[in-house]
Amino acid sequence: MTSMTMTTTTLASSGTNFTPIAVLLAILVPICAAVAVIVWGYFRLQRHRADAVAMASYRKLAEEAVANMTELRAEMAKLSEHVSTVEQLMRDVG
Repeated sequence: MTSMTMTTTTLASSGTNFTPIAVLLAILVPICAAVAVIVWGYFRLQRHRADAVAMASYRKLAEEAVANMTELRAEMAKLSEHVSTVEQLMRDVG
């Protein structure tokens, strides 16, 4: 029985060799971190591109709105002039 106890003690006291685990982690952790950063950067770039396209559409819409407002103001000025002319004509007649 003593030889069996001795073997068990020897196996338990031998410990675990952490060197292969450390080497594996030293290789995998930076690779996984780099992949995560690259994927994050890619999706951030895609979001930025989508925002840029949307902003270009909004900018075009705003420019069209300003052009339409300018045309409307010119038409309103003409109508106002015509209304004043009609009012003057009614004053002269009436």
